[in-house]
Amino acid sequence: MPKPSASHAYIGLGSNMGDPVANVHQAVKALHDAPGLEVDAVSPIFRTEPQGMRDQDWFANCVTRIFVRAPYSPEELLDVLADIESRMGRIRTTHWGPRIIDIDLLLYGDVEWDSPRLQIPHPRMLERAFVLVPLMHLAPEIRIRDLCPSQWLSRLPYRLDGDRILQATNAIPRGE
Repeated sequence: MPKPSASHAYIGLGSNMGDPVANVHQAVKALHDAPGLEVDAVSPIFRTEPQGMRDQDWFANCVTRIFVRAPYSPEELLDVLADIESRMGRIRTTHWGPRIIDIDLLLYGDVEWDSPRLQIPHPRMLERAFVLVPLMHLAPEIRIRDLCPSQWLSRLPYRLDGDRILQATNAIPRGE
C-alpha cells in the first residue's frame, strides 16, 4: 500500500459524556503523545447541539492540526485515532449516541482516500458546522473540493452564539 506524502492532518474531536471539555483536552494530549504525531494547533472548543439523536447532552467539539512525522497510511493513522478512543473508554453502542470521545480524520494533506473503512475528506464534514467553524479558526484559507470553510458554512443552516453552535438537523429518535 503506498504511503502518502502528507505532513499535516486535520482531526475533529467531540465528547458529550462526563466532563466533555476535559475529555477533548485528554484526547488532544494523547494525539500529541502518539508516536510520529505532534499537535501543531488546536481550535477553540465549541459547545454544539447533538446531531441526529437530539435527546442527549450537548457536545464539546474542536479541530486540531497535527504534523504526521511517521509514514502512516491513512488507515494506519485511523488505527492510531481508534486506539486513543479505545484507551479513553469509548464503546460503540448506538449510532449517533453519546460518546466519551469521538476522533475523526477529516483531512490528510492532499490525500483523497476511499475504502470501506475510511473516506478522506471525511464524507460528512462539509455538512457539519461543528467541524467547519473550528476548522475556519485553524485554516480559513484551506480548500476542500475547491471551497474554503466559510464558503461551505454559507450553505448550512446554522447559528453561532458565542461558543455555541446551533444547527438544525433531522432528529433521529433514541435507539435508532
